[in-house]
Amino acid sequence: MSDSFDLKGKVALVTGASSGIGRATAETLAANGARVAINFHRNQAGAEAAHAQITGAGGSAIVVQADVTRAGEVQSLVEQTVNQFGPIDILVNNAGSLVERLKILELTEERWDEVIDLNLKSAFLCCQAVAGSMMARQTGAIVNVASIAGRNGGALGSIHYSTAKGGVITFTKGLAKELGPFGVRVNAVSPGVIDTPYHEQFSSPEMMKTYAGMIPLGRIGTPSEVAKVICFLASDSASYLAGETIEINGGMFMD
Repeated sequence: MSDSFDLKGKVALVTGASSGIGRATAETLAANGARVAINFHRNQAGAEAAHAQITGAGGSAIVVQADVTRAGEVQSLVEQTVNQFGPIDILVNNAGSLVERLKILELTEERWDEVIDLNLKSAFLCCQAVAGSMMARQTGAIVNVASIAGRNGGALGSIHYSTAKGGVITFTKGLAKELGPFGVRVNAVSPGVIDTPYHEQFSSPEMMKTYAGMIPLGRIGTPSEVAKVICFLASDSASYLAGETIEINGGMFMD
C-alpha cells in the first residue's frame, strides 16, 4: 500500500483521527509520504497512539487538539498545522458521531443541533479555513466522510445523524463546483458498516450480525479499506474526480 499513491511533500489534516476510519486514514496518508496533522477532541490517548504508529514507521505527524464545531478552534488547528508543516494540501473531514440513538419524539433540539454541528458544521468550518490557501495556490484535495445513512436514512433512531450525513454529500457537490475552477478537488466517501468504535457503541452484536447478512460481500468492512479509498481521492490518481461520493459498503447499498 505504501507505494500505491505518492503523497511525498504533501501536508494533510485529518479531523477525528484518534480512532476508527480517521486513525486508519492518518496512518495510510503518512505511509504514502504525507506529513499528517492528527486532530482529536477528547481521545488524546488514541491520537498519541496514531502518532507513535506513524513516527515509528518513519513518517511525520503532529497531534492537535480542537473541537471542530467551533470556528476559533478550527482556525487554531489550521494555524498550528501550517506553522509546523506548511500549507495544507489535503483535508479529510472525518469527525462525526451519532452521539445516541433517539426516535423523533425523543430527539431534543439540543441533541439535533449537536449532531448536525458535529457531522456537518464541522466540515463547513474546516473547508472554509483551508479553502483560501488552496484556491490561491491552485491546488488541494478535500475528502468528506459521509455515511450510508445519508443515502438510506440510517437505522432506527438515527435521523439526526443520517440527515447530517446527507447534508455532507450535498455540501460536497456544491463545494466541488465552487472550488473546482481553482484546481481544488472536493469528493466524499460513504462508508457502510465498518468495524469501528462507532458500531461498538451504537450497534449490538445482533444488529451487526443482521447487517452482515445484508451485505453481498458477506462481511463487515475495515477502517483500512475506507482509508485506502480516501488516500486515492487525495492523490493525483484521482485527478479528474470532483463532486463524487464513493460508496464503500460491500454492496449493501448500490447507487
